[in-house]
Amino acid sequence: MHEFIRKIFGGNRSAIKTIAFDSIPVWIAERETKNRTILLSDTGEPIRTIRNAAAQLQLIVNSVENAEHDSELHPKLKSIAKNSLPLFVKAMNASLAKELPEDPEEFYTAAVECVKGCLNSARGQGRYLQVVFPEEMKSIKMGIDAMGREINIVTGFLVKYKREMQDIAVVRSVFATVKDLKSDFHKSADKDRRIALRITEITSRIETIGNEELALADDERQAGVAAKKNELAGITKARDEVARSYSALSMTASHVFRKAEKIATRQHHTQEIALINSAMDLLSSHEVPDADQLYEILFEACPIAEKMIAAGDIALKNKEERTIFSDIPQFCTTIRRTCRELVTREEEYRKTEEALVTDPLLMKIGSLGREKAQLKSMLEKEQHAQRDLAEWRVKTQERIPALTEDLRKKIERVEENVQIQINDQMPS
Repeated sequence: MHEFIRKIFGGNRSAIKTIAFDSIPVWIAERETKNRTILLSDTGEPIRTIRNAAAQLQLIVNSVENAEHDSELHPKLKSIAKNSLPLFVKAMNASLAKELPEDPEEFYTAAVECVKGCLNSARGQGRYLQVVFPEEMKSIKMGIDAMGREINIVTGFLVKYKREMQDIAVVRSVFATVKDLKSDFHKSADKDRRIALRITEITSRIETIGNEELALADDERQAGVAAKKNELAGITKARDEVARSYSALSMTASHVFRKAEKIATRQHHTQEIALINSAMDLLSSHEVPDADQLYEILFEACPIAEKMIAAGDIALKNKEERTIFSDIPQFCTTIRRTCRELVTREEEYRKTEEALVTDPLLMKIGSLGREKAQLKSMLEKEQHAQRDLAEWRVKTQERIPALTEDLRKKIERVEENVQIQINDQMPS
């Protein structure tokens, strides 16, 4: 009746134990030490019993090894005993010779292996000896059974110990997660301030560059820059016109030369092939060729094509082709003059463009533009990092209390009536 009433009204309930958050590692160490002490205490007696049983088994095995069987035994049983006994003794000795460590967990593993080995030996070669040595084999079976019963007792204690140690390991893991998150959260505030400072600095510099660019747009030197640009545009137009003229002449001649090269190849005229190929190489070159060299090569190659045209091997398709090969000296002179003019225009363009590119005002504008583009890229990255950090802080602010509550429950699973004391506040 007293026990019934005590259960209803609670009896003497344990006082609530308060643990400061930072003291949890100490509590974990204490619980592990306590669990270890309990394990050693609980398993002490069974382990001693197992050791004694193993020693007794060894004595019995030794006695069986030296025992004499009944002289009245059937010859066949004598033969079986003679063959099986050495194997049985050897197997039993091998199992019983295994070291049984002091550590309960290591002891348990070794003891289980010992009992398995002895049991296998008894069921194996030992079954042939039961008739020859009935009392001894009965004692061996009792000894193995005794070890097995004690091992089962140790099993229960080890299961309980490992379960509690696993619960403590979970507490340690959750505590480490909460502690790391809280530390990272506090550090994130400084990180957020540093990002905000960099964003302010970058934004300020971009605004300054914008003001400088506006000032340069009204700079009096812009007139000189505009004049250089107009000059370059005129030179570019003149160069392009000459380039078109040269390209028209070279492409038209090359088209006829390709036909001539095929004919010369069929006719195996090696010297003519070489002259025609030299002319086509100069005409198709990406670089403007030397005008005099071009003149000399064309002056030798054109008559070859002219001869094929006269022989009817090459048919001229348009007015441009007929104009070129109706007056070869005039064509060679014209293309040499055009080539020289193109070289002159290219050099004029290069110098004018270089003067424009190296203009101090344009160089300054270009430098500011490159710096602004780089700063805008940096600003985008910083703003992205700021958004990511803000999202992480919101999620972490929600996650830490939930993890702390989970930690409290896991601690209570290990030890009842325990309360975690959280003193520090989450920064905003």
